[in-house]
Amino acid sequence: MTTHDDDLSRFEADGAAPLPVTNDQGYIEHDGARIWYATYGFGSPVILLHGGLGHSGNWGYQVPALIKSGYRTILIDSRGHGRSTRDARPFMYELMASDVSAVMDALHVEKAAIVGWSDGACTALILAMKAPERVAGVFFFGCNMDPSGTKEVEFSPILKRCFGRHARDYAQLSATPDQFEAFADAVGKMMKTEPNYSAEELA
Repeated sequence: MTTHDDDLSRFEADGAAPLPVTNDQGYIEHDGARIWYATYGFGSPVILLHGGLGHSGNWGYQVPALIKSGYRTILIDSRGHGRSTRDARPFMYELMASDVSAVMDALHVEKAAIVGWSDGACTALILAMKAPERVAGVFFFGCNMDPSGTKEVEFSPILKRCFGRHARDYAQLSATPDQFEAFADAVGKMMKTEPNYSAEELA
């Protein structure tokens, strides 16, 4: 069945599709943070990295399809997002990439394909540049190569619905549920200064 939610009204009201149930989930302690992960299925590993202000639950439609296609699907809440915590340092894509490597180590995953959306795409590309031997391939979408691609936010009705959903999810999942505004500001500061890929690095 095909569904459409072009104005994000359904997403605002209900969130993404629920994730499948798994017993293989938990936290790792890494570099000042507790990083949440979950795994599903068997086969070649695929890691899904969500966008800024979101969390792994945003992949609710993709996880069942990947399981059905025979992939071991790994979700990670980026540091400070969803169920994962953070320390007092500013958000940095390189730090998030190191968290992904740490989860891979904990799960004994030597190499994985990575799907990244927005901030998750920036993280995936940095991991692929820093540790190419660990990345089988990257599918990335919705990211920029340097801060010049970041525009001032204009809160259209659709964007307001998206932010509203993120705020509710943050309040439900985060260890600091009343700090969404500060969290969003900190993520925004990262987006205004990172990433800084060169054309040669992306070639």
